[in-house]
Amino acid sequence: MAVPAAAVISAATFYSVETCHQQSPCLSLSSLSTSPIKFSTVTANCPNKRFLSAKATKSESGISPKVGVAVYKPKSYEVLVSDAATSLSYALQEGKTRLEIEFPPLPSSMSSYKGSSDEFSDANIQLALAVVRKLLEKQETRACIVFPDKPEKRRASELFRAALDSIDGITIGSLDDVPSGPVASFFKSLGDTLNFDFVDENEDRWKSEKPPSLYVFINCSTSDLPVVEKYVEKFASSTPTLLFNLELDTLRADLGILGFPSRDLHYRFLSQFVPVFYIRTREYAKTVAVAPYVVNYDGALFRQYPGPWQVMLKQGDGSYACVAESTSRFTLFETKEELLRVLGLKEEEGSSLEFLRRGYKNATWWEEDVETEASSEWRN
Repeated sequence: MAVPAAAVISAATFYSVETCHQQSPCLSLSSLSTSPIKFSTVTANCPNKRFLSAKATKSESGISPKVGVAVYKPKSYEVLVSDAATSLSYALQEGKTRLEIEFPPLPSSMSSYKGSSDEFSDANIQLALAVVRKLLEKQETRACIVFPDKPEKRRASELFRAALDSIDGITIGSLDDVPSGPVASFFKSLGDTLNFDFVDENEDRWKSEKPPSLYVFINCSTSDLPVVEKYVEKFASSTPTLLFNLELDTLRADLGILGFPSRDLHYRFLSQFVPVFYIRTREYAKTVAVAPYVVNYDGALFRQYPGPWQVMLKQGDGSYACVAESTSRFTLFETKEELLRVLGLKEEEGSSLEFLRRGYKNATWWEEDVETEASSEWRN
């Protein structure tokens, strides 16, 4: 039976957030008296929390960067970029060399696989350049932005010439720089000819006498990942490498499928990359037996290095409030379970309803195969 539109309601309608700076758990969600559903009062497990304002970063707040946030509500992409650069700087200072940054490149819940590819690609380029610019304010950096191929590199050099010119020591490259065999070289040259791949006027515009101190890979697809691995082995074996907004969880899902790289690529290569700034937002819906019948709620898996992994619940004002945290990464299933728990929507443990909702398998293959991984950095 179809559910009336009026019966679908957001969980944010029912709950209010209370935050504190005390040692005890600082987030409680309780139902309002007007709610047609009787939700029990629950308390989130996020001790030692603090607020992070839209203008303050960890280094500026005077509080240990290893403490997670109670509420996160960036008011602009400038704040997101600043926070990402701060986390990246902490990781580089601690000697991390395989790094990942992931957050929505556009103010929309739509992923780059559903939207305009050029729109998302251009947004990622602008954000990557902004992060590098912010990083330069914190420490000396010679960044090299690596594009999937020469046409993408040429397009970016034309569209973002002024932005590239404004960043000291920046260079650009492409995955085509990786030496290939004679057969691959033949088809590449043939493709260049058919695509009228003329000489890039900006080829030598951004050069540096010193080698890059940070390689940033952007806008790569699943099929590009093996070449990214070869590029790192060839040019950045000991140099910090950043995978920027590649949506790795989406790319991992393609591994092992016919026509795509094998799953071993994750085990030996992608597992080395530690997420230093990570926001993955998800929309959920839970059916219930009484009005409003469908409860919609939004959440996010959040990490701001060197802080812990946090499960965040979206509030009515657009902010994200911490409901759980851990020193190791939550699986996608665990993230949803924590949100259901704090909303009071979780079924009784061991019940048939719980089994029917959860099913037999409750983790992806890359979350399960711990023993096969060459590194556990991506979980830490």
